[in-house]
Order: sequence, then structure tokens, then C-alpha cells
Amino acid sequence: MAPGTNKDAQEKDRADVTPPPEGEDRPDRTDRTDRPKERPESPRARMLRLGACAVAIAVAMTAGAVVLGNKDDDVRTVASAPGVAPELLATGSLASSISALQTHLKAQPKDYGGWSTLGVAYIEQARTNGDPSRYPQAERALERSLKLKPDNDPALAGRSALAAARHDFPDALRYADKALDENAYNERALSTRIDALVELGRYKEASKAADQADARRPGIPVFTRYAYVRELRGDVTTTRRVLKQALAGASTPGDIAYVATALGQLSWREGEYKTALTYFEQALRADKVYLPALEGRARAQAANGDRKAAIAGMEDVVARFPLPGPLVVLGELYEARGGEEDKAKARAQYALVNAWTALARANGVNADLDTALAAADHGDRKAALRAARAEWDRRETVHTADALAWALHVNGRDDEALPYARRATATGYRDATFLYHRGMIEQATGNKKEARGSLSAALKLNPGFSPVGAKLAEKTLTTLGGAK
Repeated sequence: MAPGTNKDAQEKDRADVTPPPEGEDRPDRTDRTDRPKERPESPRARMLRLGACAVAIAVAMTAGAVVLGNKDDDVRTVASAPGVAPELLATGSLASSISALQTHLKAQPKDYGGWSTLGVAYIEQARTNGDPSRYPQAERALERSLKLKPDNDPALAGRSALAAARHDFPDALRYADKALDENAYNERALSTRIDALVELGRYKEASKAADQADARRPGIPVFTRYAYVRELRGDVTTTRRVLKQALAGASTPGDIAYVATALGQLSWREGEYKTALTYFEQALRADKVYLPALEGRARAQAANGDRKAAIAGMEDVVARFPLPGPLVVLGELYEARGGEEDKAKARAQYALVNAWTALARANGVNADLDTALAAADHGDRKAALRAARAEWDRRETVHTADALAWALHVNGRDDEALPYARRATATGYRDATFLYHRGMIEQATGNKKEARGSLSAALKLNPGFSPVGAKLAEKTLTTLGGAK
């Protein structure tokens, strides 16, 4: 059917360029300190809010993704992720840029470049606002661009970013390759191609893709991915050097917050807590509500012995975005504090993880990897194993290997778990949790010497990797005769 002859299609197209109602793109209004005092949020209201943010897991689970914070002046900080168009970077305001694009496309509906930019903007809005309705809108906008000009590389790169956001990494790779066939220097396609290969566990190819992208389009989006690929191979020195170079070249608040946070996370994984705190503070000076930096700072405070500040900080994080990782950390911090009400508080956080999982799946989000570990330690162990197996069947990465190993362990299947635990640490990626999991599985299978080595390495690398896990690692190591 020819364009413009279908009434429903016309309504959809008009909806895609109609500015949203006042306040829809400004969730940070609720965070203002000058607002009237509200009644405490009910459990039902919090569950609804959890559902609204479920799709934001696309950011948390993608290796190269960027989580964008809110500003008090209703402006979102935009980092140089490949999913953000230059037009959006120029203004720094995602909501206002989308509104301007919608107005422009009403007047110029045949602007294929405008449609591709709008599609990419909707992807970012889904990530930042947790609004699943933006993904279908993004798809329609990108398809409109491709109908107007088939095979235009910005729209193909946008389709790649959309597939990655939905965790369809084979499609993300396919569209990235199509975009690069049209324009070998498309930064978004080069970057998303690295992400897709990493998330599919094709690390050698990801390394080659990172080298290629660095040769063609050096810049912060490529530098950060190049650094992560090197870290997966255990090359922390190169990772740190590249990230420092990226931070030195960062000029926008979004870029500074993003790269400084990456350096803080790397320092935390290496057990360098004071250095980590310095980087997180730098990120928060650029964007005071940048959630990954707030979460990272709380983790580093906990590891550095400041439990009170860590709990307050993590409570702030989960109040803003109650995702599984922060919820588990907060629950474990309550457990470690050990007060009269802390066990109940911890159970409440873990229950929210279960609720989040159900709502995420109801919204079409693949949350298996992120929820498998949470369920293994604090939920339904059989469900954890099912989720970990499903994710392993989709993509064989070090993270899915670790998740499957630990899920098998808590279900008493340690002989099956050990090969996966070894595979998780085989690339040289330095993660204390991986080493801890491997050590506990080795201990359970009677490999005491290997268990001592793995647990010692975990505690030497990052002794504060987990409020609960670190204590269990120390206790188990003592029963094995102490550190190796």
C-alpha cells in the first residue's frame, strides 16, 4: 500500500512527531528540593515505577552503553555515545532536541536525516527515561528514514543501536555491518559493532574491530570501547592509559562524567578505593546525579570502610533507579550492618529484585544475565539456573560463564560448574567476584590448593568486592589454611 493511504499509519506517523505532554520527559522534577513534601511512596506505586524503568536495563547490561543522568534544570547530560547524534550533543538537552526534531519533521516530512536522528533520540530516551514505548517509535522513525533513502548509513547505524538496546546482538552486528558497507567511517556503527561482538563473546573479533575503529574514527566513543576490550584480555595498563587519554580530551559534562566513572570503576575493581573515590567525585562534579557515579562511589565507600555513607548513597541510587545490582548491594550492606531491622530491610531489597525481574520480562526486556546472580544468592536458585542457562545459550561470554557457574554451584552441581568458572577467568579479565566464585566451586569439588589460590587472589585484588561475599571468602580461606 502506498504511503499516506493507511489511516492507522498516518496516525502513527503523527504520534511520532508530536511533542509529549508537559512533564513527560522531565522525570527529574520529582527530585527537586523545593517541591511540597509528599506522602511516602506506596509499595504499589514503587512497583509501577519499577515497571516504568525496566527497559533501562539495556544500559546497565551493555558493555559500552552510557547511562545519562538528570540535571536539576530539566536538562539531560548527553555523553558521546554512538547512539547520540551530533545535533543532540550540540544542545545538551535530549528532551528539547526531540521536541525540535518533531516540529521540524512536521514541516519537512521527507527529511530522511531528521527521521534517523529522531529514531536515535528515541533510543536514548528509552534508555534514560525507561520508557519502552520509545523503542517502537524509534523503529518507525528509522524505517521511515530508510524508506525515504534506502541504505542510508545513519539510519542503518541507528537500527544497529536499537537492536543492541533490545539485546538482539546478532541483529546489532548485522545492521552495523550494513552501515559500514555504506560508510566505513560511521562512528556509531563502528562502536556498536564492537559492543555486539563483545556481547556475543567474540573477543578476538571485537579486538580487531576496536583496532579498526580506532584507526578510522578515534574519539571518546571508540576509546572507551577499545579500553574495555583490552580490559577483558587482562591488559589493565592499556585500559587505564586509554581512559586517561579519553578523560583528558573530554569537554562536555556528559563525557567527563562517563569517562571519569569508567576510571573509577576500573580503580574499584583493582582495589584502589581512594583513587576510585577521586574519579567518582570528578564525575559528580560534572553531573551531580549521574547514577553510575553515585553507585560507584557508594561501592567504593563500602569497600573503604565507610558503611554509613555507602548505605546512604546506595539508598539514594535505588530510590532513583531500583535496578538489580544496586538493590543487591544495598541488601548486602544491610546484612553486613546486622542491626535488628536490617535483615528485614535486606529481604525487602531482594524482593524488589524479584518484582523488577517480572516487570522487566513483561516489558520485553531480556534480564536473564543481570538477574541470574541476584537470584542465585538471594532468591529462587532454580530460577537462577534457568536464567543463566538461557543466557549462555544466547551468548557465551565471561559474564555468562560466571553466572552459569555460580547458578550451578548454588544448586549443588559443582562438577558441572567448575569448567564454566574456569572459562570465566580464562581471558585474563580481572574481577574479584569471578575469582571468588571459582574458589568456592574449587573448594566444593575438593580442589583445595586451587581454591586457596583463587580466594587469595580475589581478596588481594579487591578485598571489598562484596559486603557478604568477601566475608565468606575470608572464612572459607581460613578453613583451607589461610592465604596462599
